[in-house]
Amino acid sequence: MKKLSIVSNDLFLAHQNPPGHPECPERLLSILGTLESSGLFAKTVPMDTRPATEEEITLAHSKPYFDMVKSTSGKEFSQLDPDTSTCEVSFDAALAGSGGLICSVNDILSEKIDTAFVLARPPGHHAEHDRAMGFCLFNHVAVAAAHLLANCGLERVLIIDWDVHHGNGTQHIFYESDKVLFFSVHQFPFYPGTGSLKELGYKGGLGYTLNVPCPAMLGDEDYLRIFTEILAPVAEQYAPEFILISAGFDAYQVDPLGGMLLTSEGFARLTRFVMQLAEEHCRGNIAFLLEGGYNTAEMGLIMRSVIEEILDLKVSDTGFDPKRTTCEHTVFEIRRIYSKYWNF
Repeated sequence: MKKLSIVSNDLFLAHQNPPGHPECPERLLSILGTLESSGLFAKTVPMDTRPATEEEITLAHSKPYFDMVKSTSGKEFSQLDPDTSTCEVSFDAALAGSGGLICSVNDILSEKIDTAFVLARPPGHHAEHDRAMGFCLFNHVAVAAAHLLANCGLERVLIIDWDVHHGNGTQHIFYESDKVLFFSVHQFPFYPGTGSLKELGYKGGLGYTLNVPCPAMLGDEDYLRIFTEILAPVAEQYAPEFILISAGFDAYQVDPLGGMLLTSEGFARLTRFVMQLAEEHCRGNIAFLLEGGYNTAEMGLIMRSVIEEILDLKVSDTGFDPKRTTCEHTVFEIRRIYSKYWNF
């Protein structure tokens, strides 16, 4: 059984948005309750974590932006963009999220644990270098990737983002870099409006932003086909040294903010797929961070399926039935456009 740490923090629950906001503590309460009642928490390894430092956050964000978010600390309410606000502890919660992922990658590299799942609130992948966006304050995955490059001697990090919304912040932070390969499969056109097939990276990063914009109503078999026919061959050529997963669960079939048809078993199969990629290419170095997912009644069910997969309590099939997919045109277009940069 894998040595897994699940990183939670009281601050993740204390972060509050206005009443009725979809990014609410109940998302996390559903997960924590299910993992506790199922006995899965008892099978994990505790981890000591700390908040990210200013120096670590500013590996991915500007100093003026860090100071602006810090200035909200202790204030009952601050509106940072139409969707994104803070309460008294939101700054500290965001530091805890980034710090939890930094501690996770450090412990994985030092072989204290095999992998980790950080249950961060607020999430991170929409946060830009210099502004908040889409419920996100600090881009935890981007901060951790920058930490791996700056402080751990790594040169190639693969970020896989399967949230139903495109990870605009992560893309833009590394848009000119070949040290991060950013792979995003997302509903399109959809919020935040980025992630088209015209966005391929820039300068030295050209070809290292790999967007897979998809129509709504794709399901498990479609996602497995996309991962098999697009992600796998590119990952083999890139040979990442670490894989970070922006694990949003709003592509779930009954998520109130998404339009996809993934099942809890589908997310387990994607989890198995990326774990196999990590075993094949980077000695199993992989860490997960919670992004979106807004069906509070079923977040626990989804996470139970994923955590059972990570712990090797079950081993899901990662194959797909092409007769049950509708994404053939999407796959064809992606491979045609990216064939300038990768062999398929």
